[in-house]
Amino acid sequence: MGTFFAAFFMLEQNIIKAPTIALIFITFFSGYLYTKYQNTGKLFYKILAFNVVCGIVSAILILYNHNENRLVKWFIIVVLGLLYDSTFLKFFVRKIPLFKIFYVGLTWALINSWLILPEFNSEIFWISWLFITALVLPFDIRDMDSDTIVTFPRLIGVQNTKYFAYLLVFLSLIIAIFYLEAMYSFAFLITSICTFLLIYYSEKTNKDSYYSFWIESCSGLPFLIIILMKYF
Repeated sequence: MGTFFAAFFMLEQNIIKAPTIALIFITFFSGYLYTKYQNTGKLFYKILAFNVVCGIVSAILILYNHNENRLVKWFIIVVLGLLYDSTFLKFFVRKIPLFKIFYVGLTWALINSWLILPEFNSEIFWISWLFITALVLPFDIRDMDSDTIVTFPRLIGVQNTKYFAYLLVFLSLIIAIFYLEAMYSFAFLITSICTFLLIYYSEKTNKDSYYSFWIESCSGLPFLIIILMKYF
């Protein structure tokens, strides 16, 4: 879904390239494997070896298709991902109360507005940061009974957390309407409506698939909608 979200902005900027899409997918996928399996003993070493290979492939993709500057950008984003959740560190970002949602949004926003573009794009950054930050909040609702740190649902309650998420999605949509081309802003409008509905029905008693499939799919929805509008 992260790759689809980046591809949406690549299409809007008319810079869609297969090597860049491959780079983004490899980065997201290896980061997911690292986070999920870092506490699995011997299996983790296999995942770590796989991630080293992914890192080499990513570096080759960047140097062959882009330049050293893009490689530095990618490396910084990878380091930000490691700082988010690495158990070998004594203190990592995920342990900071209330900060997690903004940090996840920051990482995704930097991919969409900085890594894939020749120059930093502030509008795409804010659209991405606000939207992804909002999508993380339902996961905090799901985990509010198991989280060991203070999160927004535990601090201000489930309903107020939903209001906060609505506000973030709305602000993201306003920027998208004024900045993106009409077809793309319409796709983002449809996505925002679907996101509002999914946030509204977010409860800690929902099945995990509600979050791991439906909520996560929101980030890929703009790309899927634009593909349907363009080619069907």
